[in-house]
Amino acid sequence: MSSRLVVETREIDPVEDLLAYADPSRPLAWLRRGDGIVAVGDAIVETVRIPAGAAALRSAAIARAWRELAQDAEIDDELGLPGSGLVAFGALTFDEDSAADSILVVPALVIGRHHGRTWITRIRSSSASAPAPEPRPTATEPRPEAATIAYGPHWAGTVGPGAQSPQGYQDSVRQALERIAAGELSKVVLARDLTGSIPAGSDLRRLVRALSTGYPDTWAFAVDGLIGASPETLVTVQQRTVTARVLAGTIGRGADADADTVASSHLASSTKDLDEHEYAVQSVLASLRPHTRALAASEQPFLLKLPNLFHLATDVEGELADGGSSLDLVGALHPTAAVAGTPTSAAIAAIRELEPFDRGRYAGPVGWVDAAGNGEWAIALRCAQFTPAETDIAVTAYAGAGIVAGSDPESELLETRVKFRPLVDALA
Repeated sequence: MSSRLVVETREIDPVEDLLAYADPSRPLAWLRRGDGIVAVGDAIVETVRIPAGAAALRSAAIARAWRELAQDAEIDDELGLPGSGLVAFGALTFDEDSAADSILVVPALVIGRHHGRTWITRIRSSSASAPAPEPRPTATEPRPEAATIAYGPHWAGTVGPGAQSPQGYQDSVRQALERIAAGELSKVVLARDLTGSIPAGSDLRRLVRALSTGYPDTWAFAVDGLIGASPETLVTVQQRTVTARVLAGTIGRGADADADTVASSHLASSTKDLDEHEYAVQSVLASLRPHTRALAASEQPFLLKLPNLFHLATDVEGELADGGSSLDLVGALHPTAAVAGTPTSAAIAAIRELEPFDRGRYAGPVGWVDAAGNGEWAIALRCAQFTPAETDIAVTAYAGAGIVAGSDPESELLETRVKFRPLVDALA
C-alpha cells in the first residue's frame, strides 16, 4: 500500500530560543527577528535529492515531488500560520549543471513561532491502510521528544582565498567588461570564494545565532550544511499573495553618520547602480507576470540599510493567478538578474567560463514550502557551505558583485569584501 504523511500541529507555550532545539551538527532553521521554524533534533521523515542530470529543470522536479508528498497528507493544523502544518526546508543549486544536489527535507518534528504564537508540528509516514492514530494530547508544552540541546563550546574558523584569488577576480571582471562592451550581455554577476575549516564537532547553531542576531533584517538559514543570512527575498507566497524584494546596487556603510550620508547619497544617484537595479527589477517582473495578476512594483528603489552596507531595493507584490505554489514561482524566477545577469543565458555562460569553481547552492533558492504551496524563499547570499571532512569541517564561502558597463574591477573586489564581512566576522 502507498504511504502518506500524517501531520499534527499544536500551539504551545512561548519558546525563547528556537535554535536550542536544533541539531548542533546539522541544524535545519529559517529565522528572522526571532520568528521562524526550526527542526527539532536530526530525525528526518523524507528527503528529496535531485542531482545534476536527473531532470531538465531541478526546481520543477522538486515542485512535482513536493506535490506528490503533500497531496495525500493527513494534516491536523489548528493554527494555519506561516510555517505551521506540513513543511519542508529546501536549498536548490544556482546552476542546473552544478555537481551539488538540490534538496528538500521534511523533518519529523518542527517548532515554530510567528507574531507571538508558538507551535510544535509532528510529522510521520504512515501506510494508507494503517489504523487511525490514537487521540492526541492537547497540552500547551513541548512534548518530551522536543528537548533542548545544550550549546557546545565557542569555536572559531579561518578562511582565505579559494579557487579565485583577488587578482584573478579582477581579471575576470575585466574579461566580463570586454564581453559587455562587445554587446554579448548587459550585466553579469561574478562571485569569488573563500575556503577554510572549523574544528570537527563544532556547534553550527552558534553561527546561525550570530548571523540572526547581528543581521536581524535578513533571513538566517541552515539547510543541509548551507548556512547564511540573506537580505534578499526571492519570493513569498501566503494565502495567494505573492511578494518579492529585489536587491541590486550596493555600497559599504561609512564609519560615522556623515560618511553614511555621503555613501547613501552616492548610491541613490549612481547611474551604474540604478541601471543594474532596473535590470534586476524587470527580470523579476517578467518572470512573475505569467503566474500573477495585479502585479505592481514601487516606482523608485529605496535604500535598505544593513549593519555593514546599503542596498538599492524594490518591493514587488501581486496575486497568484494559477494553481501554482511558491516552488513553482521559485522555478520561474531563478536565476534573477540580481544574481546572474542579463540576458540570463549569456550571463550563465559567462559565469561558467569566468568563475573557476562550482557555485553549488550559493545564490540559489533557499527556504521552506508548506502543503498548500505557501512558503518563504530567499536567495542564498552571505553564506557558506559546511562539509564534514576527516579531521575537521570544510568551509567554502561566496560573495559576488554585479558587473555592468562602467564597473571598476578594484571597486567590485572591495564590494565582495564588504559582503563577506558578516560571515567572516561570525566565523571568527
